[in-house]
Amino acid sequence: MVVLGLILLLIGILVGPPVLTYIGLVLIVVGLILNFVPIGGSSRRVF
Repeated sequence: MVVLGLILLLIGILVGPPVLTYIGLVLIVVGLILNFVPIGGSSRRVF
């Protein structure tokens, strides 16, 4: 999810509309939160 966010962020910055940049940022933030916050009491790594 973080990688997808980075790709969207780069595409948004280089060629696309600013909406893609915001979507990329949201995906990166959500991906990092899911990566570091244990869900359901178990540590789950999302790459």
